[in-house]
Amino acid sequence: MAENYPITAFHFQVEWGGTRIGFTEVSGLTVELQSIDYREGNALEYQVTKMPGIPQYSNITLKRGMFRADNEFFQWLNTVSLNNIDRRDLTISLLNEEHDPITVWKVKAAWACKVEGPSLNSTGNEVAVESIELCHEGLTVEFT
Repeated sequence: MAENYPITAFHFQVEWGGTRIGFTEVSGLTVELQSIDYREGNALEYQVTKMPGIPQYSNITLKRGMFRADNEFFQWLNTVSLNNIDRRDLTISLLNEEHDPITVWKVKAAWACKVEGPSLNSTGNEVAVESIELCHEGLTVEFT
């Protein structure tokens, strides 16, 4: 019966360095192929051929609630030293009702390129949410 419904997007997990970290939102799981226009000078048709080019990967944004004395995002961002940075492989899994992975995104050599603190509002009643933006060198998708 469950095969008749689309997969829900609210049950997922993120792993890096063998540690599972809870996030409220993951976005930017995007791969785009650049298009290359090519035409030979003696081609009989007056049109270009479209060829696939270099893949481009969007930055991935992860959001989570802030906890007292947890400064891991800023510590990771501050590992930059003379063009060296702590790169980590990530695994993002969309889970089914039995908590088994349905779709798995594997992120290669990610590093923190932006950390954003929460929006502060004296009249609100929201949880303080911080976000981290990750640059990376590759994204693969596996379906189980």
